[in-house]
Amino acid sequence: MSTIDLKPQGATHPFERSHSIVIAAPAEAVFDYVTNPKSWPEWLPSSHEIDCADRPMGFGDTFHEHWSTRAGPVGLDWLVIACERPRLWIGLTHLSVVGPIVVQYVCTEVDGGTRFTRTVRNPARPKEATPEIVARIDAEAELGLGNIKRMVEERV
Repeated sequence: MSTIDLKPQGATHPFERSHSIVIAAPAEAVFDYVTNPKSWPEWLPSSHEIDCADRPMGFGDTFHEHWSTRAGPVGLDWLVIACERPRLWIGLTHLSVVGPIVVQYVCTEVDGGTRFTRTVRNPARPKEATPEIVARIDAEAELGLGNIKRMVEERV
């Protein structure tokens, strides 16, 4: 008797992780800092250099990021696909190993400042993320959010 593989060819494993932190600063200050890719190497350990103007990126803007993975350096070409200052920003890139990567920033005013939420999605990931990968993503996100909080609060 043979078995039938019910998993369709080319099946994907959508992936999403969200992390947030409250920052004692106005939403505009948080938004302008995180949507300026030149700031990313200050707070995101895997981001090494950004090729773009030193300003927040708006809808339709593009920029290039020099990024590192465990497998080595990677170049990412980003496109801003949504920007509603100071509330919502979405960037899109593609990495051959995991497919499209969508990064979303949401700033919400709360008591004590602004809740900044960073969500990373891989909507068409070819392989399921392992627990080790998820743990690394979570650890880097927590470090990054702490760095953003410190950097923005020092500036206001």
